[in-house]
Amino acid sequence: MATVHLPTPLRPHAGGAASVQVRARTVQEALDGLIEGHPTLKKHLFDERGNLRSFVNVYKNDEDVRYLEKGRTPISDSDALSIIPSIAGGAPPAATESATAAAAEAGLSNEEIRRYSRHLIMPEVGMEGQKKLKAARVLAIGTGGLGSPMALYLAAAGVGTIGLVDFDVVDDSNLQRQILFGTRDVGRPKLAAAVERLREVNPNVNFVPFEERLSSENALRILRDFDIVADGTDNFPTRYLVNDACVLTGKPNVYASIFRFEGQASVFWAKKGPCYRCLYAEPPPPGLVPSCAEGGVLGILPGLLGVIQATETIKLVLEAGDPLIGRLLLVDALSMRFRELKLRKNPDCVICGPNPTVTKLIDYEAFCGIGPPEAPAAASGIPEITVQDLQRLRQEKADFVLVDVREPHEWAISAFPESVKIPLGELPQNLNRLSTADEIVVHCKSGGRSAKAVALLREAGFRKVRNLTGGINRWAETIDPTMPKY
Repeated sequence: MATVHLPTPLRPHAGGAASVQVRARTVQEALDGLIEGHPTLKKHLFDERGNLRSFVNVYKNDEDVRYLEKGRTPISDSDALSIIPSIAGGAPPAATESATAAAAEAGLSNEEIRRYSRHLIMPEVGMEGQKKLKAARVLAIGTGGLGSPMALYLAAAGVGTIGLVDFDVVDDSNLQRQILFGTRDVGRPKLAAAVERLREVNPNVNFVPFEERLSSENALRILRDFDIVADGTDNFPTRYLVNDACVLTGKPNVYASIFRFEGQASVFWAKKGPCYRCLYAEPPPPGLVPSCAEGGVLGILPGLLGVIQATETIKLVLEAGDPLIGRLLLVDALSMRFRELKLRKNPDCVICGPNPTVTKLIDYEAFCGIGPPEAPAAASGIPEITVQDLQRLRQEKADFVLVDVREPHEWAISAFPESVKIPLGELPQNLNRLSTADEIVVHCKSGGRSAKAVALLREAGFRKVRNLTGGINRWAETIDPTMPKY
């Protein structure tokens, strides 16, 4: 039997079903069978002459049947038909009189009734659902690219208590994607600016700020009073920390991550499905996967993934729909395609498996192979040079070679005109462009990639090679303020 998928407005005419099975050999037979089983659908699909209405389209799988054989288009049991009517958007005015009468029972004020009216007239939410939202306690880890849209929509939806964890300050490079903040917020603590903005969105919400770095020492205390955790972090140590804390406390973890034009989203809840460690048992080696600060991210992408996180969070609160538990949603914004992969619970998972070996929070920096942030690169055997020393070499016209290992699109932002430009990934094939007899200074944006380049060159026999501490951005900060910093 073929499957006919029905849009939300038509489901009440089919007993609330999202899809219906029909026996048919053509599209027309499938529509006839649908009407026979659910007669009140007829006026919504066909006009008085029996023709399919002009604002209703029918798709066979992903093809519009108007460009196939219309009603004569053959179908098989493996095919799916989708009925796609035009949708105006919005909603009719709320019936505030009846809503006001129920306000006392639902614990909503008249102002909240007006504010949430578009929720209240939805059968999937209604007064009972809005009451659940008001009683919910959600913890957002991070107020950056993912946390900004997520927190805005959770506040607007009426989630009663929203915890916010962040210890950073607003930087002008945040403004391209972190929509909680404006130009006037640059230099302010993110939490102060975020709470101020969110209270403008919805003063009925109780915001609980935690201006501290999430760590193994404070994570269980911070998570303790919340029902759902939404992970908006951008680094592996905190991501594994959030996962493990959620598993140990039995809380769902609404996850997303982003890079350039791609993103992932899921809901990890060990009580009902896999956790993050079931998907990724171990983190990649340090530096193998570039961060957004190193590789960039399309500013719109965290908005898309953050809204998905907010949606999944609200579904969990309402206990409605099919959450992303056991599913990994992959988003490719360049092609604007969404794919879904099935996730399974790993029976050997070290924290949510039947025989866990991780029973308490650990040192996640060490687990991810990351040393203390204050440790200098020289401590790992990488020779360094400061921007002040580089300035002296340039002023003295010393005999040395400056190598830029950034990507070509970065050279257009800022560059030293005399530098030899070899992207890090192409360096092994271009060693013949350099001489072991030369003094060499290597730089990138901030020092991370150039440190790898120095290590690679030293392994290849170059001995007089040093890494520029802080990269070209440090030069722009302290030596040449006319040079753009990015």
